Amino acid sequence: MLVLALFSTFFLSIEAVPNESFPALLAFGDSMVDTGNNNYLLTLMKGNYWPYGWNFDKKIPTGRFGNGRVFSDIVAEGLGIKRIVPAYRKLYIAPSDLKTGVSFASGGAGVDPVTSEMLRVLSPAAQVKDFKGYIRKLKGIVGKKKAKEIVANSVILVSEGNNDIGITYAIHDAGMRLMTPNIYTSKLVGWNKKFIKDLYDQGARKFAVMGVIPLGCLPMSRLIFGRFFVWCNFLANTISEDYNKKLKSGIKSWRGESDFRGARFVYVDMYNSLMDVINNHRKYGFTHEKNGCCCMLTAIVPCSNPDKYVFYDFAHPSEKAYKTIAKKLVEDIKIGLA
Repeated sequence: MLVLALFSTFFLSIEAVPNESFPALLAFGDSMVDTGNNNYLLTLMKGNYWPYGWNFDKKIPTGRFGNGRVFSDIVAEGLGIKRIVPAYRKLYIAPSDLKTGVSFASGGAGVDPVTSEMLRVLSPAAQVKDFKGYIRKLKGIVGKKKAKEIVANSVILVSEGNNDIGITYAIHDAGMRLMTPNIYTSKLVGWNKKFIKDLYDQGARKFAVMGVIPLGCLPMSRLIFGRFFVWCNFLANTISEDYNKKLKSGIKSWRGESDFRGARFVYVDMYNSLMDVINNHRKYGFTHEKNGCCCMLTAIVPCSNPDKYVFYDFAHPSEKAYKTIAKKLVEDIKIGLA
């Protein structure tokens, strides 16, 4: 019994390490990590209606763009913090949740100034403003010193670029602004850096910066550009990869800059992780990698088993897909920000 007790204590101590290393997860950016902030905005970009939330607790749509939990929830769980990350704009958040992290993200948001304004969602500046409000509330709960410590040691999960490339550049006004893909992706990295610097200036220090997913392989992209063959959109994927390459390179250089003294960065490879699942979907237990679980045109007719689909709707991975790619990515975050 003594040996068993010591053995159990040993493994319990291992499980506690992530909590001690990362007291909270704070998510910023777009729908990959938005847990319901758009519910409180006058926008069409919402996920608080059927069939979103079909596999969430009690089958309730919460504003998450998927059948269940989204990437921020799953990363928080993988880090040993908590299973559900609440939206900051939720009407009531328990003090315990404020201490362990919230999401400031907004589905449809982007770092290109045009993106968030066009879709009427929370811009980077609005998310930083909410972050400042969060810090004030946190100070009121745990005190100024402890609040600073929590923010400095929290994982700052940032997902930007998906809507900028997939909507603003590809559909809206790239032609009007006469930007080549190369110029636009470079600008995106610069805008992302500014956003992260604004978060850094509020005391954030540990950044997990997500690359964009394979935008050319989204069900929507396949339908529009792949036509009958449902192929991936090669150009969209090329632009996505170019942005990711520049972002990853930028992150390496930011580490040595005086503007980010004391900060740690890790690149979260969403593109290759999800592409691996798409290309080897049967290996991971999926049977559908090209079309989403929900009807493409109406988005209100779900399939019978979302766990068989890599994507839940026209653009968002299913909860199982997020869980599948998170296994390695969470380890990368732990190692990179330790």
